[in-house]
Amino acid sequence: MRESMEAEVPQHETPIRIEGESRDGACVIICEHASNAMPAPWGDLGLDPEQRKAHIAWDPGALGLAQALAVALDAPLAQACQSRLIYDLNRPPQHPGAMPERSETTDIPGNRDLDGADRLARVEALYLPFHAEIRALIARRLARGLSPILVTVHSFTPIYFGKPRAVELGVIHDADARLAEAIVAQADAQTDLAVQLNAPYSARDGVTHTLALHGTAMGLPNVMLELRNDLIADSPAQEAMAARLAPVLRAAMDDTRATPKETV
Repeated sequence: MRESMEAEVPQHETPIRIEGESRDGACVIICEHASNAMPAPWGDLGLDPEQRKAHIAWDPGALGLAQALAVALDAPLAQACQSRLIYDLNRPPQHPGAMPERSETTDIPGNRDLDGADRLARVEALYLPFHAEIRALIARRLARGLSPILVTVHSFTPIYFGKPRAVELGVIHDADARLAEAIVAQADAQTDLAVQLNAPYSARDGVTHTLALHGTAMGLPNVMLELRNDLIADSPAQEAMAARLAPVLRAAMDDTRATPKETV
């Protein structure tokens, strides 16, 4: 049974773990905020246990959903193994949010006053190997004649800075909107989820770095899925959500393949 979103994901020695690399489905699934683990040498960054379980440290429920989707779609899954507060792997090294001094309303003492050497150490330990492994995973599939579709899986809080969020499924795109638009259309047709394009975030918020790096740059269809985390709070809910979303994604991928990419 998968862990509920309240439990800490086990630590790994490397910044990335790939499950099911031999699977031959159309997708490559990525979960950049899969873990709230804070291993040495970084430690707890000065946060208490409750803060380390909170959304600021990871995307609760996202890993279980991503794992269930990967099985349903016969897709490999690349997951991060450390908390995004040590390094947010969906941000480039120069981004203030890559190693934030403050996340939402919480100060992160262990990220205060990092110098260039400190930041470089985290980039070299986490960011560079994580994205190198994803590039290699995609390259190997391309070499085998498999043209992958990139799907990143995230979760968001029902309330943000005191304001409730009505959206349940956010579908976010980078430069190529085809897959995202197809998913919204299929989700509207197949489910009763409150789905919205580019919500609760969009590329303007700087959240599509992984999509741009591995999808847009390679000319591959790509999308970021954001699920409200109260809907995927435990293993049964994650399994159920994956069962609802897998047919949506299959149909949307078929629609995307049939829709020519616009050229500028």
